[in-house]
Formats: sequence, structure tokens, C-alpha cells
Amino acid sequence: MTITIGALRESAEGEKRVSLVPEVAEKFMRAGAAVVLERGAGERAQFADGAYRGVEWSDAAGVLGRAQVLLTVQPLGVERIRQLKAGTVVVGFLQPYARREEVLALRDGGITSFAMELVPRISRAQSMDALSSQASIAGYKAVLIAANELAKFLPMLTTAAGTIRPAQVLVIGAGVAGLQAIATARRLGAVVEAYDVRAATREQVKSLGAKFLETGVSAEGSGGYARELTEQEKRRQQEVLDARIGAADALISTAAVPGRAAPKIILRGAIERMRPGSVVVDIAAEQGGNCELTRPGQTVVHQGVRVIGPVNLAAELAYNASEMYARNLLNFLSPALKAGELAIDWQDEVFAQACLTHGGQIRHEPTRQAVAG
Repeated sequence: MTITIGALRESAEGEKRVSLVPEVAEKFMRAGAAVVLERGAGERAQFADGAYRGVEWSDAAGVLGRAQVLLTVQPLGVERIRQLKAGTVVVGFLQPYARREEVLALRDGGITSFAMELVPRISRAQSMDALSSQASIAGYKAVLIAANELAKFLPMLTTAAGTIRPAQVLVIGAGVAGLQAIATARRLGAVVEAYDVRAATREQVKSLGAKFLETGVSAEGSGGYARELTEQEKRRQQEVLDARIGAADALISTAAVPGRAAPKIILRGAIERMRPGSVVVDIAAEQGGNCELTRPGQTVVHQGVRVIGPVNLAAELAYNASEMYARNLLNFLSPALKAGELAIDWQDEVFAQACLTHGGQIRHEPTRQAVAG
């Protein structure tokens, strides 16, 4: 029996991305699947309905009722989950650490759900790593925001009126978003310094032409993330960071761990050391922010320094973000698509670790414990 893959027009406020773009829809159909979309699903990402060839169209209720595999960008919400048939497979960003009621609805509805945040960071799964693909967009966009808000040029300029010195940019966090921010700031001509508690990122930072800020603190953790620092390590890190923050014209902060509040590593006192007109772009705003002054979705001006807390930056480049995300979903599902049917190999660590709910149970142990608590 041919599997039907569905996608909706995202309902979350400010969400412009779509989980299925024409190129990927065609690839699913070539693999033997049928595709059903809600009308206008891709419009906000600049994919008109006419760009999708061979798909079926319906309203939201029709997609929810027919799709055996439902692809999503943002969590669906309890009401939409309750419209799904038992046994439906849902794949997308599900935010299990923040969406208790939705996790319970997925469990109680007999829905098999895969959270793209839970895809293991192993070599084989790099093409499925949606966190990384979307973070790279956020890092790029953050630098453009800083450049737009800063009352200075980023590059050095030699003019008839004299030489303009390049801006000093400090990037905190050298994960995917941070590395993209470094690369973008360097392309725009800024002098870039970067810091990460994981010493292993030093060579990556240097390879992009930035200086690595040494604090004497290392926090190598598992799964590509950093471990939590001790109080003594935090104090040492803070002393060195505060001094460098004060020298920066633009600060891009990207330090975040999925499922946890972002560490507060940019204190009010450090902001007060910055020159008036300086800019802070805190990518971690959605997790509470790395800066004490960050307010998600707002710009706070403190002693002449603009602290910007953007949310859902990937949606600002919805066309490319949707392309990348849809390919992540395709690469995730492709191993389970056999002659138009879905056959999940539960011995495959990618499926096993990314599974949130299945068979009326919460399969992701940290989420199960959190829900039970």
C-alpha cells in the first residue's frame, strides 16, 4: 500500500518555513509515495502552489485525516494532534522539553513521532541534522542584523577622508551557528575574535580567520555539546570574557543546549563596559538568552548598547531554510521508504534515538521522566 506523506501550512506565529518544498515532494513521489499538501503551504517561503507538480491538495483537516506520515516544522499543537489517526507518523521539531501537553497527546493518540532535535550527532546522520542546518542560517542572519544596527562599517575602508578602522566582532559559542557567524563577519571584513568552552573548536575558529579567545577553561562534553562548568570555572571564564566584551563593537552570542535554559554568560556589567553604539545579537534568546538584559523578540537599549533578542531567525530566510530542512527530512525518512511503503528499522540508532513516542509510550527516556515528574 502506497504511503501518503502530508504537510501543512505552518500555524505558529511568525513561522514562514514549510516542511516540504517542490524538489523534495517530487523525490518522495519518485520513491513511490503519494503527497498531500494544505493549499498555500509554501506561499510564505516563496513556493507557490503551482510549483508543486503531481501533489494532491486539501484543507488542513483533509491533510490531518489522510496523511500517514505528517511532516512539520513547528510542533503541531494538541488540537491538530487529536485529529490524527492512531499509527500516524509525525516528523519534525517537536520541542519535547517544552511541550508536555503535546507529548501526552502524541502518546495517548497512538502516534509514532520523531523529533528532529533528537537525531543523534553521528557521521552517518549529518545530512539529517536539522538543528545544524537551521543554526547555520541563524548565525549568518545574526551578523547581518549586527551590521545593520551598528553605527560603523564592518570592513576597513581607505577613503579620501581618511582610513576607517574595521569593526571588532566577538562571537561567543563556536557551534554551527557560531562558526557561520564567524565566517560571515570575516567575509564582511570585520576583525573577529571567538570563544567556546570546548577547546576542540580552537582549530575550526582559526581556520576561518578568527582569533580564538583563551580563558584557560575547557568543558568538553558528549554529543558535540559542552558540559556544565563548575563555579570556579565560571568565574575564570567570566573574568576573561568581560574584558573582551568591553572591547567589541558587535557581540554575537550563540551558546545554547537543546532542552536547557541558555547559560547567562554576558552580565550587565560587561554590557556597561561596551562603547555606546555597540550591538549585541543574542541568538540564544529563545532559550532565555546568554545576556542578562536579553528579552526574546525585543531590542533593549542599555547605556547606549543595543541588546537584540531575535527569535526564529531561520524563518527570516524561509526559502533556503525550507529547502535545507525538507532535505533533512527526506534524508531521515529515505532509509525507511521501500517501494512506496514505510518500514522503520527499530535497530537503526537514528530512528531509535530520534523516536519520541510510539505504541502508546514515550520512548525518549529524558522526556518520559520529565513528563512523569
